[in-house]
Amino acid sequence: MLSIFKKKAAVVDNIEWLGVDIHSHLLPGIDDGSPDVETSMYLIKGMKELGFSKLLCTPHIFTEIHPNTPETILPALAKVNEGVKSNKVSVEMGAAAEYMIDDNFEVREGLMCLPGNHILVEMSYLNESPQIEQVIYELQLDGYKVILAHPERYVFYHNSHQRFHRFKDMGVLFQLNVLAVTGYYGKEVKQAAEYLLGKKCYDLAGTDLHHDKHLSVLERTVRDGSLHKKIGAYSFKNLELFE
Repeated sequence: MLSIFKKKAAVVDNIEWLGVDIHSHLLPGIDDGSPDVETSMYLIKGMKELGFSKLLCTPHIFTEIHPNTPETILPALAKVNEGVKSNKVSVEMGAAAEYMIDDNFEVREGLMCLPGNHILVEMSYLNESPQIEQVIYELQLDGYKVILAHPERYVFYHNSHQRFHRFKDMGVLFQLNVLAVTGYYGKEVKQAAEYLLGKKCYDLAGTDLHHDKHLSVLERTVRDGSLHKKIGAYSFKNLELFE
């Protein structure tokens, strides 16, 4: 006799389906993320336990506030790698940067990129960078593959969806902040993320993890299965491009 009750779908309580985090602020003491190695290790262990196999750290490069260079980023990565090794945490660490596109940004050789010459860029949350299209064009001419970090968080696009599609027409990759779909950044950001998911605009996802509060929300939504339910079936390219 056939059961009249439908089986509930199994809860996916890990984030192995994403696997590689391409946007985080885990390197100690160089931006508004982890302040020290001890905190970095706490956050890294937590992310490893959730199912990440690789963490690509992207500290801010923002001349006026976080004037990072390879000379500040690579030693911080080395400290983290020492901690990972001594604590026997089986996770691969790497580093690039998150570049603020402002009047001080310069298109040049040797920018700190994710694998495959992918460059992560951002703008102010309040105003569009006037030169953003020109910078993207110049980066692409120089062989960089541009990833726009967290487009859902730019409030000036919430009522101008055509701007999202203009960037997609230009070949820009979009990176979702996974906590956006939980409402962590507010209702309007959540709605923008849902719009972009619905239009299949996202290519990649990241945690943009800065501190233990981010980790706590991530842990809760991963463990209860709600994050996978919302976006686990989406075809993010993290593993395809960066494993």
